[in-house]
Amino acid sequence: MEVKYLSSPIEIQGFSVVTNNHAEFSSQGKIPALWQRFDNAIPVNYKGGERVYGVYFNYESDHTGDFSVLAGFDGSSVPESLAIERITIPSGKYLVFSKQGDMPQIAIDAWSDVWSYFVQEDTQRRAEYERAFTVDFEHYVNGNHIDVYIAIK
Repeated sequence: MEVKYLSSPIEIQGFSVVTNNHAEFSSQGKIPALWQRFDNAIPVNYKGGERVYGVYFNYESDHTGDFSVLAGFDGSSVPESLAIERITIPSGKYLVFSKQGDMPQIAIDAWSDVWSYFVQEDTQRRAEYERAFTVDFEHYVNGNHIDVYIAIK
């Protein structure tokens, strides 16, 4: 993991749902269906440089509360018939967790690293950085590489 400063905001468009971690770790999870909807509806031009993002925002509180997730991309080739939502990933300081390998396991592993880092039971081992719970995002660099950006204070 490393600290990165995102100097320019990133405009993302796609579809979103409201969920929470309790639901996602049960049979009530909404994120898999969200990604399936995105994959079936949005023609991402990877060869043209467009990239896919998962954006986490509107945090109710911390990792225990509700939040919104947008499955989206940074391109503009969207069918006019779709009701697309837009969000801006703000510039700022992020702690980045990177994984390479096979999907979806690398996304699961990256988020496991996030949880291991920030949710530490041992108070003697406090995390160096504190989550801001503003906007976090997954950047799918390619089919075998993910960077998870966690906003930090």
